[in-house]
Amino acid sequence: MRRQARELAFKLIFERLFVKNSYTFDEEFFSSLIDEKDKNFSKEIVESFINHRNELEDLISKHLQGYELNRLYKVDFALMLLALTEIIYLKTPYQIVINEVVELSKSYSTSKSSRFINGVLSSIIKELNLTQEGN
Repeated sequence: MRRQARELAFKLIFERLFVKNSYTFDEEFFSSLIDEKDKNFSKEIVESFINHRNELEDLISKHLQGYELNRLYKVDFALMLLALTEIIYLKTPYQIVINEVVELSKSYSTSKSSRFINGVLSSIIKELNLTQEGN
């Protein structure tokens, strides 16, 4: 199920926020996913995040109003990184991704996080003109 694959990718991105050394994939990380397509989907998200982390962080930082990256809840930050990775690099429609990330925030973050995450992501989507591209 894509939701489980996305949730696993979120957990690995969250981990990457605390571990700065080089990253290698271990199949054990993805063993909880039964379907090979889900494993590949989750791996693709994490690989794209790793390859574009700096650009994604800069993009989020630019759209924070009254916040700085180092002051964000790490869960919220990881969810935004997940969403933008999937929207920008995997070309998943932003409506689907934002909905999924908001749902994940309800399980893993604060009661106010879903609105905050939605606001930041919506601002980025508008700037990138993804609403016009049918994404």
